[in-house]
Amino acid sequence: MLYQKNLPVKYEPDVFIAGGGPAGVCAAIAAARMGRSVFLAEAQGSFGGLGTAGLVPAFAVFGDDVHILAAGIGLEIRQRVCPELPLSKHWAGIRVERLKRAYDDLIEASGVRYSFFTTLCDVVAENGVVDHVVLTSKSGMFAVRAKVYIDCTGDGDLCAYAGSDFEKGDENGAVMPPTLCSLWSNIAYARRSGPDSSRLEEAIRDGVFSQPDRHLPGFFTVNREKGIGGGNIGHVFDVDPLDEVSLSAAMVDARRRMDEYEHYYKQYLKGYEDMELVTTASILGVRESRRICCDYMLNSNDFLSRAVFDDEIGRYCYPVDIHIMNTDPEELSRFETEYRKTYRYAKGESYGIPYRSLIPRAFSNVLVAGRCMGTDRRMQASVRVMPGCFITGQAAGVAAALAVVKRGNVRAIDIHALQSALIGQGAYLPNAKAST
Repeated sequence: MLYQKNLPVKYEPDVFIAGGGPAGVCAAIAAARMGRSVFLAEAQGSFGGLGTAGLVPAFAVFGDDVHILAAGIGLEIRQRVCPELPLSKHWAGIRVERLKRAYDDLIEASGVRYSFFTTLCDVVAENGVVDHVVLTSKSGMFAVRAKVYIDCTGDGDLCAYAGSDFEKGDENGAVMPPTLCSLWSNIAYARRSGPDSSRLEEAIRDGVFSQPDRHLPGFFTVNREKGIGGGNIGHVFDVDPLDEVSLSAAMVDARRRMDEYEHYYKQYLKGYEDMELVTTASILGVRESRRICCDYMLNSNDFLSRAVFDDEIGRYCYPVDIHIMNTDPEELSRFETEYRKTYRYAKGESYGIPYRSLIPRAFSNVLVAGRCMGTDRRMQASVRVMPGCFITGQAAGVAAALAVVKRGNVRAIDIHALQSALIGQGAYLPNAKAST
């Protein structure tokens, strides 16, 4: 079918951002604080992506136990959401309504224009330059023309629709299994003992689970006094996160299997006898899909070498966290070795993130941030968590703001000026040199 339609160009900002998750929010605020006009399109009814609509129950590490690495805008968000928890606390529980309102308040204060329930559906590009993006919303389809575009969709949709090369999953294209996160009440935290997985093998032998799953991240404390916990429980295997039919089936399957996990926690563990499911997330917790091919693909050797780059825009330290790919016990052993030993840092250690890993090879006026940035598979499994997205999103926003005066050319900006501007916004860049 050939379909043609004249579309209104509804917005013409300096910077357009696809996706209002942690990377997109930080990119938008950073660019606006640099004095640029910004329009952000978000498909859900709130900012925050998996931390809000996806009910991911806790923040990963913000620092290396010596330095706060996700400083700047990410730190502002963290301090608004859980000010009662020390910054040194790993896996700080998220009260989801606090997080939603923190994003709302910061975006509103920045002057960023945005719309929810607005989905990117096409990109018009030619000769390495994106000219327009096409969006669909309740008011119909419309176009946006910007000077610089930032892909913060998590799946790399903007870049892929425009024709960018990308990598996906392992050598066979298989990706980490997603999880449908959930919120529960009536947990007696004082009575809990041992890890959530302490009797998992016994329950598997007893036939509790229709899909045996030996990797159980478990519950994270959201409100200890009120007995509220966030569940990161149950993987859904063999899901293609770029196929809506596969995603739909996974959502239904994951909701159905919540009964099995409720049975496990109530019957096998202490402190959960009166637990009650409050809700499951409205989107699936996808961990991995596209990785856009960028000027530099951050890789596992950079993790192992604690890499430093001349064009460094941040540093991070979360371990390589590739969730088990199947139910084989050997897969759990692989995960435990990688996550807890091979790819884990000592206190004060981190790796650098180069600006080149935010520049898609195929385009001159596009940046990418968040979990779909330019990395190999292992590094994606480290930088994909929320603090990593805060770091790369803020850097992309500042870089886009600087590129506006370079006719949108993201490779033409001065790296020292980028680093200086990021430091001015509170970013942690110990290896940056002064602007010339």
